[in-house]
Amino acid sequence: QVQLVESGGGLVQPGGFLRLSCAASGSIFSIYRMGWYRQAPGKQRELVARITNGGSTNYADSVKGRFTISRDNAKNTVSLQMNSLKPEDTGVYYCNAGIATMQSMHYSMDYWGKGTLVTVSS
Repeated sequence: QVQLVESGGGLVQPGGFLRLSCAASGSIFSIYRMGWYRQAPGKQRELVARITNGGSTNYADSVKGRFTISRDNAKNTVSLQMNSLKPEDTGVYYCNAGIATMQSMHYSMDYWGKGTLVTVSS
């Protein structure tokens, strides 16, 4: 059993910043990619940022230069530093990871957290 638990969401004014964190726990053998997705009201879930276990990153065009994703492989955590927040960044942010478990070491599956709400509003 694997769990992803997010933290750090909240209400922030435009131009402000937040830091999201996600911790993976359970019967983990290896974590491959980790990332953040978001879903705005009435819209589909979209990729925000992703990082491989080697540290390669990619970002949605809308957040490039404002958001930074990082991970701590020793602690099985991924973070998202969000600066210069805009109202259009509002949404539920979900942590995602490709994980191979101790019960299935050669096969990775997608796992999702329950999400944390980010609201950017004055």
